[in-house]
Amino acid sequence: MLRQTTGWLVGGFWRALVLSVLVSFVAVSWALKLPWVASVEQRLEPQIAQLRAYWPAELPLGQWLDTVLAGYEVRSAGTSGVPAPAPAPAATADFAQCRHFFPDGVPPVVHRVKAVSYALCFDAFAILYNADTKTPVYVVERLNRNSLTAAKAISRSDRFYPEARLPSSARALLEDYRGSGFSRGHMAPAADMPSNAAMAQSFSLANMVPQNQSHNSGPWSKIEQDTRQYVMRARGDVFVFTGPAYEANRVARIGPSGVAVPSHLFKLVYDANTQRSWAHWQQNAAGEQSMRPISYRELSQRMQIDFLPNR
Repeated sequence: MLRQTTGWLVGGFWRALVLSVLVSFVAVSWALKLPWVASVEQRLEPQIAQLRAYWPAELPLGQWLDTVLAGYEVRSAGTSGVPAPAPAPAATADFAQCRHFFPDGVPPVVHRVKAVSYALCFDAFAILYNADTKTPVYVVERLNRNSLTAAKAISRSDRFYPEARLPSSARALLEDYRGSGFSRGHMAPAADMPSNAAMAQSFSLANMVPQNQSHNSGPWSKIEQDTRQYVMRARGDVFVFTGPAYEANRVARIGPSGVAVPSHLFKLVYDANTQRSWAHWQQNAAGEQSMRPISYRELSQRMQIDFLPNR
């Protein structure tokens, strides 16, 4: 009995030692970016990006590893041998976990989206995502003076990543935008993000549309800045809905995933305190100028979406 107990203890000690050395080697290799790590990181880019977006940077390495290992699920590998992403959320638009982003907690009523859609909740915004266009139907933010004041202290991350919560067939990929001539245009702007986690999440490709580069950096940027200036003067919450529109008979697409290129972009601003609303409608093209805003009713008719169903 003593010999068996001693053998078990010795074996347990060596097993623990080997495991400790292995984990330490992986952690150090990752930190030093050794060559073999680079290829693994490239193959697991969506999962790594999700961890960067959702795990606090200040979390100790040991605690981070414990959390990852404890929560890891063994999933069947695809043809590439890479573990499949977590199961996608159900095809629903109820936004059960983030209804606070919507006026009165009620999401818009969408009348003409025929493709499967996914409700995605983030720390500072929510997205109704179209699996066919691989772009948002709309993105909604709840902004106020406090949130934008906090956003001024957050550094831009610029780490774009595929949204691993979506099934691979619905997901936009980094290579879709490479060499396309279009910007990865934020719908919920990075400059609105009030925390490091929210900033990282804003670079999900689920939050992007292919946008004309000069339009993105020109009139559209001005609309975003003007919206922030209004929010800073407002007395309460301002809800902002942003998204693409497809008015062409034949929609252009980019990349191997076929991400749809919108003909127009919209931004609806609703002040919950004054109950005033207005919308920007912009052609997704070079040379476009900031135009006079249109009414809520006109935007709702063009998009066939009741953004404010309780109004």
